[in-house]
Amino acid sequence: MTLQEYDYARESPSKLAASCLLLALTMKNLGGWTPTLEHYSGYCSQDLHPLVKRLNFLLTYQPRDKLKAVRTKYSQRAFFEVAKIPPLDMLKLEEKLKSC
Repeated sequence: MTLQEYDYARESPSKLAASCLLLALTMKNLGGWTPTLEHYSGYCSQDLHPLVKRLNFLLTYQPRDKLKAVRTKYSQRAFFEVAKIPPLDMLKLEEKLKSC
């Protein structure tokens, strides 16, 4: 979804990927940012928090009529319907990120 948003073009691809992973782990309650993830990504959890919050906020947007291909694709069963997972409430996200 970030490919459709110009604001994310300035982010490094590795930081964007790491932030997406942290958000996914948080949304699915699969744990936090581990020392192994920090080692291999090169990012500590606190470095990713602002971008994770922006990504979660991006998920709250209603799909635009012209730019709904990504949501439609990832709403299919073949992609585990991940586009249908509701975004986290910002306060809950903040609490979960503090524990990472």
